[in-house]
Amino acid sequence: MELTVTTLTPERWADFEDLFGKQGACYGCWCTYFRLPPKVRKQNDRDANRAYMKSRVEAGPPPGLLAYDQNGAAVGWLQVGPRADVPEWNNAGRVTAPLDDAPASDRGVWAVSCFFIRSAARGQGISHGLLGAAIDFARQNGARLLEACPIDQAKQAKSVGLFVGSTRVFEKAGFREVALRKPGRPLMRLGLDA
Repeated sequence: MELTVTTLTPERWADFEDLFGKQGACYGCWCTYFRLPPKVRKQNDRDANRAYMKSRVEAGPPPGLLAYDQNGAAVGWLQVGPRADVPEWNNAGRVTAPLDDAPASDRGVWAVSCFFIRSAARGQGISHGLLGAAIDFARQNGARLLEACPIDQAKQAKSVGLFVGSTRVFEKAGFREVALRKPGRPLMRLGLDA
């Protein structure tokens, strides 16, 4: 599929809303899973999560990238930015926890934390296109490392568990495993120093 990938800015909010739909993607998450503490997320409904994410987009800088098809419809989303921007991704008990050589406080360490692909567009290489654009975006914005914690295998190709991405997609982009705290969920890294 031919894609155009661009940052999510306030001017593109309507496209993001259209992509996520009335339910807010992944059970009303609105891509707040790694942004809000679990207690807050559980108290929130999808409207509160939507409002939170909208305010985050309006505050800037862009929290991720949107992919558009040749007809101009948003078909994919990838959340990417400094680790510090996704605080729940950094909890010590998570498989995504930072390593000592790349602390969350280091603004040069970025994370790819979430994907969302429109159901009808899945299986067409959109994740690969988004990840390639995310690598460029991170590099252009001063990141020295880009990390991810994908899943090796999902029970189904369209599994909601793939919101963290597929290990295969990251391997193809040059990421390498740097830690394995849970089988099937490697912490992966790509150096961006060029």
